[in-house]
Amino acid sequence: MLIAHYAHRLPARQALDDIRERARQRGPLWDQVPALVFKAFLLRERGQLGAAAHQYASLYLWQSDSGLRDFLQQARYQVVTDSFGRAAIRARIALDAVRGPGGQARYACLEEAPLPLDADIAACCEEEAARNRQAARQPGQVVSAVGLDTEAWRFLRLRLCEQAPGPQDRSPDQIWHEVLYLAAPLLHTLARSTPDPVSGWTPAAGRPRP
Repeated sequence: MLIAHYAHRLPARQALDDIRERARQRGPLWDQVPALVFKAFLLRERGQLGAAAHQYASLYLWQSDSGLRDFLQQARYQVVTDSFGRAAIRARIALDAVRGPGGQARYACLEEAPLPLDADIAACCEEEAARNRQAARQPGQVVSAVGLDTEAWRFLRLRLCEQAPGPQDRSPDQIWHEVLYLAAPLLHTLARSTPDPVSGWTPAAGRPRP
């Protein structure tokens, strides 16, 4: 699987109702796209959830690289560039993606974490996957996934959830968005996160010793 994400900074005077209407109109066009686990239409509103500026973004989880290829070759991205210009599409290898107990995804959280130069890559990937499954089990979590950027060597942790935390519970490294629309043709194919009775791993405890 592949995680793909791009974002457009919007003018301060941008009418956000227009963006919301765009998502309402275009969202259903993605409900049956092949190889697409989900596409989230995202909005950051200046002054809300820690946002310093308006931003409109799209977040995808593709079942295979052919989905992203077809997205580009079949001119779907041209619709975006015609309206907002060409933004860089950041693609990451999805290490793990699972469903949680939540229902409707209303907020999305993106967080990056570096992979140190002297780290054991395989061990860190295993740890991130375990952390991801732990996060997915939290109340209100709809989807939890983690990807790896092998150029910058950074993990991307993403969560779709029912509610956003209060200011006192948000980490400075977390970027929160409102989900305007979630197209989820293949979301049902993701496994649900279940407890790991063998390792007993939790984010607080860290990776168990062999």
